[in-house]
Amino acid sequence: MPDLHHPAAWRLALPHSAAAVPIARALIRTVLADIEGEATSADRDTAELLTAELVGNAVEHTVGDGPIELVIELLPAGCQVEVHDRDPVPPGDLVRPPPAGVPDPWQEHGRGLLLIRTLSSDYGHRPTEHGKAIWFTLPPAPSG
Repeated sequence: MPDLHHPAAWRLALPHSAAAVPIARALIRTVLADIEGEATSADRDTAELLTAELVGNAVEHTVGDGPIELVIELLPAGCQVEVHDRDPVPPGDLVRPPPAGVPDPWQEHGRGLLLIRTLSSDYGHRPTEHGKAIWFTLPPAPSG
């Protein structure tokens, strides 16, 4: 029987503006804080960082003023976060790492998808009816 106090998924339409990032951070933080101590709870700091990266990328790299949708789903083994936008073009750096070499330490952009590839247990993108969804999965946080 499903737990009525903890829904399995949350969906939220976010504005296509910089205001979407703090809203998304607050939602993932709240969702994971509400289930703290449960087997499905993922690392909140990592979830918040990666969610902010995906939402920030959707705002910065897609055109239009249509909403961005944030979907958080609790899984038996952690959580999955998806960000839907209206641009069908896949994020190249998510599936294809940038060329090898020493990154410029002064560069202000370009690390978000690297963080997602490095810190998540799984990630990807898929086409949707109105654009694409980019997602990542986090395992449960270690207890202790």
